[in-house]
Amino acid sequence: MPEGSHRFQVGPIGCTVLSDGYYSYPASWFFPNADPAELSRAMASHHLPQDSVLSPYTCLLIETGRHIVLVDTGAGETSRTSGAIQARLDMAGIRPKDVDTVILTHAHADHIGGAIDLCGRPAFPNARYVLSETEWEFWTAARTDLSHLRVPDAAKESISSMARRCLGVLRHQIEPIDRETEIVPGVVAIPAPGHTPGHLAVLIASEGHYLLNLGDAAVHPLHLERPSWQNGFDLAPDRALDTRRRLMDRALADDMHLMAFHFPFPSVGRVAVNNGGWLWTPGW
Repeated sequence: MPEGSHRFQVGPIGCTVLSDGYYSYPASWFFPNADPAELSRAMASHHLPQDSVLSPYTCLLIETGRHIVLVDTGAGETSRTSGAIQARLDMAGIRPKDVDTVILTHAHADHIGGAIDLCGRPAFPNARYVLSETEWEFWTAARTDLSHLRVPDAAKESISSMARRCLGVLRHQIEPIDRETEIVPGVVAIPAPGHTPGHLAVLIASEGHYLLNLGDAAVHPLHLERPSWQNGFDLAPDRALDTRRRLMDRALADDMHLMAFHFPFPSVGRVAVNNGGWLWTPGW
């Protein structure tokens, strides 16, 4: 596979993680309630910078044999390092018109920005765009309240404006769902609220093999190791933690592999219970 892509199988279902670049965030945005001394020690123990988090953007291509599904679209042209998803798909032999389903875990810019092209049209013209009905209603309401996010106001405004812009373009292709739903055979969207009101996780299940895509239910392995450490982009941190626990319990019960959009590329691995949290081990 080309650089920035990593292919594996979930039973007979082909999966490819696709890099859409990265962004460097202040560590305080990712861990706003962490004790600074504890955070410093944790970052040092993982050989990470103290003040910033280099966060990958990683989408998932699913090929079932009958369907071509893309989970999240990357940030598009909103970042200097992003906008590579269509090129990655092309290298994998997939044209935009071949994609029949796009699952949007939520409407943050780094997940939905690549859903429209430079001309402001749907980037995947033949696809239905699956999104939580709650997510749609939240971002298209007359007023979107992001006051609980622990990030600067400029970031909140950017998040809101990009969601409204993209969803406006996609409105005729949006397929809203309001419960756990099989999107195509072997691919199930699971309500996972907290990060946003209608955030989704995505489960791929085939012949006793499983991959659970967490989306942004956790955005850094330290959020698994230290569950009490919040993410500044979580709209409802307590609900996000409840969701994280529920997803981890489900993954552990069925020995699932996991994927998380912002975890170190190729963003797949497993978890084990560890000291009241979960230890992330990368790899397939």
